[in-house]
Formats: sequence, C-alpha cells, structure tokens
Amino acid sequence: MKHRFDAGDRVVVLELNKAGHIRTPYYVRNHFGTILQRCGSYLNPERLAVGDVAGPVVPLYRVAFQFGELWKDYSGNPDDVLCIEIYEHWLRAANDPTAAQTN
Repeated sequence: MKHRFDAGDRVVVLELNKAGHIRTPYYVRNHFGTILQRCGSYLNPERLAVGDVAGPVVPLYRVAFQFGELWKDYSGNPDDVLCIEIYEHWLRAANDPTAAQTN
C-alpha cells in the first residue's frame, strides 16, 4: 500500500463532517501535527462499523500534537504532546495550500 506521509512530515487534520463511527476526535480537527510513524494499513473502521468488510485498506499514522496547538490556554510544559493514530484520509500535508480548508 502506498502512503503519502513519512516520519517528520507536518500535517493538518481535516474536518470531514462525517457522521457515525469515526476515530478522529473533534479536538484535533483543523490542527497541525507531526507524523511520528506509519502504523501499517488497515480496513477503514468507519466502513467496518456499517458492515463493509470488503473495502480497501487505509494507511494509519501516529501523529504528535503540541498541547499548546490543541488548547491555546494550556499553561503546562511547552514540550507536552498528545500522540494519536489517524487514518490517512483525515490528513493533508501542512504545506498544501488547501490544508486549512475542510472537505
């Protein structure tokens, strides 16, 4: 499976406005993070939740977010990060001119 991102790449999490079972929390959407690693490729849990077990596999990434990026009033250690796994279709390269736009 081809992947779009590598460790160290800066990405933004999209706001896809999907209903139902999703694994991308609201508090990371429209925020910038850094790819830590590729975690492999798996069936899309959004499709699995509705019984579609024949869909294509989707790359999954571990992404780090600075707490201060997620919560502007965070007053703790500036090096604190949240690491979360996010599927590729929720991510766009940070340097993409449409990165801040939603789909």
